[in-house]
Amino acid sequence: MKKLRFAVIGTGFWARYQIPAWLELEGLELVALYNRTRSKAEDLAQQYHIPSVYDNMDELLAKEELDFVDIISDVDTHWHFTQKAAERGLAVVCQKPMASNLEQARTMLEYCQQQRVPLFIHENFRWQAPIRAAKQAMDSGQIGKVFKARVSFCSAFPVFDNQPFLAELEHFILTDIGSHVLDICRYLFGEARTLYALTRRVNPGIKGEDVANVLMEMEDGVHCFTEMSYASKLEKEAFPQTHVLVEGELGSIQLTHDFQLRIHTATGTQVSTIRPQLYPWLDPDYAVVHSSIVDCNRDILNGLRGGKCETTGADNLNTVKLVWGAYQSAATQQVVFP
Repeated sequence: MKKLRFAVIGTGFWARYQIPAWLELEGLELVALYNRTRSKAEDLAQQYHIPSVYDNMDELLAKEELDFVDIISDVDTHWHFTQKAAERGLAVVCQKPMASNLEQARTMLEYCQQQRVPLFIHENFRWQAPIRAAKQAMDSGQIGKVFKARVSFCSAFPVFDNQPFLAELEHFILTDIGSHVLDICRYLFGEARTLYALTRRVNPGIKGEDVANVLMEMEDGVHCFTEMSYASKLEKEAFPQTHVLVEGELGSIQLTHDFQLRIHTATGTQVSTIRPQLYPWLDPDYAVVHSSIVDCNRDILNGLRGGKCETTGADNLNTVKLVWGAYQSAATQQVVFP
């Protein structure tokens, strides 16, 4: 099978993990890196033996023979780089959030469709091993018909130390963690019919909101409450774990601290621990997230080869609608219909 040749666009924090995650897979050849600060790209290229480095995107696209690009740059550049790659007929993989706003996300998807190139969004949280196990338990029918759920990401982890640019975002937690958590809700429970959101800023040193609570009624009637916070100083720090409680007519499923999955029914409680696969390159503080990048990349690779992929641009646009619907609801104090 022919190896797919690709370039990585952007060599910041997440590229340091997304690159080795791609290299865990067969059938790929990473041939070039782009970064506006060339020295950052050169350091990664040396570490992973990548032959070419560029600080000019047009030069990279003109010189390299590629099948796709993986855009891991700041969100404000996603549309620009997507357009440049798509107009040359290259498939596009793009880091979440897809774009700076809903209209730009729609434009990205429509342009790729016009150019007849696939667009994939690197949305890895739904690929975390504990989340997949919770979904499998739901689908088994053990707890019967689901009627209520809570999905929680609450932490005081100093995320701004590794990613200081987050403190400068006018829209923070809903675009950052909200993109992940709301996508998990869609993965577990389907699409939302209605949405109501509240937001606030607790940390005076940042521009955007660091707390958001979103209540959704899903299309099948499930009431899903989603809470997210980077201001929660709790007894037990959970970062970067997402906690889930699913209530059904016959029992409940709880995904809690330290990857513990608890399935309770009339016959008792089954308890198991769903740990992520550990790779030598991942950061232990982010283990469950970094491990899921490999599985997300594997799914995207299947899509690049013409198979099914969960996180296409068309699918992820529905997550983007929830994010910006939440901002609309918080601003107007009204229920919205995403």
